[in-house]
Amino acid sequence: MPNVIAGSLNAPQGKRYAIAASRFNSTIVEQLVAGALDVLVRHGVPDAAITVVRVPGAWELPLVCQKLVAKHDAVIAVCAVIRGETPHFDYVAGESAKGLANVGLAAGKPVINGILTTDTVDQAVARSGGKAGNKGAEAALVAIEMLTVLEQL
Repeated sequence: MPNVIAGSLNAPQGKRYAIAASRFNSTIVEQLVAGALDVLVRHGVPDAAITVVRVPGAWELPLVCQKLVAKHDAVIAVCAVIRGETPHFDYVAGESAKGLANVGLAAGKPVINGILTTDTVDQAVARSGGKAGNKGAEAALVAIEMLTVLEQL
């Protein structure tokens, strides 16, 4: 039988989490932050082990996450990028995602991409606590699970 390593949703003790959240589209993003905080606390992470940092928008998230990952065990980035009439959406969404991936790989720690990329405001609302769930909450679950996987490797 192979050796199988799998994560769990039991938050490891003594770990520090950061949530980097954009102020742009704040009505949506605040719901993502609330979802992430709720999951972390419900899974046993004490308030003192959670830091929330506000940034202007998605473009700024990778740099702030790079700083945060130096002092935290997992970083969750949340933002809402909603398609407009110009190609700005494509550049911001793509480069932010690439930047977050690079930060996580360089640090060897979970940097979770909780950036919503939607075509409409209604889609963003649905994914921030509406009928499609809360992607901020899901991102926090991923952070916990990734920490438990990495502890086993």
